[in-house]
Amino acid sequence: MSIIFRYLTRQVMVSMLAISAILVLIFMSGRFLRYLADAAEGKISVDVLATIMMYRFPDLIQLILPLGLFIGILLAYGRMYLESEMTVLYACGVSDKQLLAKSLLASLPIMIIVGSMSLYLGPWGMKQVETIIEDQAKATEFEMLAPGRFQNLMSGGRVTYTEDLSDDKRRLEGVFIAEYGRNGEGLSIITADSGSQLIDKDTGSRFLILKDGARFDGAPGALDYKVTEFGAYGLKLQSGAGRDLNYKSAISTAELWNSDDPWHRSLLHWRLSLPLIVPIVTLLAVRLSRVNPRQGRFFHLLPAMLVYITYLGLLIVARDMLADGKVPGWLGMLWVHALFLGLWFWLQFGPAWLRRRSLLRRGARDAQD
Repeated sequence: MSIIFRYLTRQVMVSMLAISAILVLIFMSGRFLRYLADAAEGKISVDVLATIMMYRFPDLIQLILPLGLFIGILLAYGRMYLESEMTVLYACGVSDKQLLAKSLLASLPIMIIVGSMSLYLGPWGMKQVETIIEDQAKATEFEMLAPGRFQNLMSGGRVTYTEDLSDDKRRLEGVFIAEYGRNGEGLSIITADSGSQLIDKDTGSRFLILKDGARFDGAPGALDYKVTEFGAYGLKLQSGAGRDLNYKSAISTAELWNSDDPWHRSLLHWRLSLPLIVPIVTLLAVRLSRVNPRQGRFFHLLPAMLVYITYLGLLIVARDMLADGKVPGWLGMLWVHALFLGLWFWLQFGPAWLRRRSLLRRGARDAQD
């Protein structure tokens, strides 16, 4: 029996890892593109993109692993039904109860991983992301520059361009700066061959020292521009005001546990629900993986995915209802889990019960005749 258990576990895990890897690649790419757009706008530095994605990984994997396990069981067991491997296992004495027990045992490590991600690593990672983005919002314009790109930086209506930037971000080459006046009237354009950063030791203020350039002041469309050539020109660099992000998912589980806020309670129930999904979708997947060889290998995937999407959608609805106070706190999201556990119970035992009931009715009619 241990050989059979290892074989079943290997088949499921190989399929799960393949599916999860594809899903991680898709969702991580989407989020990376969003952060890359922020970097292009000068909101965050390109240097922190990899760090942000690394910290976002636990928050993403906690949602992908249950889905990967669900699809993995469907594909692995479905193939075994089509190739009559399940028929051989049943002929060798493996029962439905043993198959369910072995599948649940194999899903236990996944449940532990998802629980650690949702309760601890996910909130910790989101807290790190929140800190990084807040620090980026407070960074100076100089630190947010990227060579070869026009950037509308956060100090105001200032657009900056530099042809080249040293690795330590201390020296610029080929500088262009355009900035509107305080009341939005007039335009100042500054060009310089090079620039460097200067930090005042007394005040800590930072300045951009431009060399060998010119400044053009005037109103667009007018002919009375004032041109000033300079050998050196100082421009104060302003730090961003920062952003109060307050990511809800960055709140620690311990803080949620001690909070009476309805939204905090709903978020706590959501985190507790994610690992609870794993054994329930395992039971559903084992039952839904049964396929008739004449139906094709992927015939059962569509109804199974509809079941999973409905399950996850109802959990989201239950979370919002809990946050709005429409559901008592003691009930939380347990009613959704109970609903789909009842669905599995019906799929597992309902058809056999209906057949027995039909046979009893037929037997009763035959006895009366």
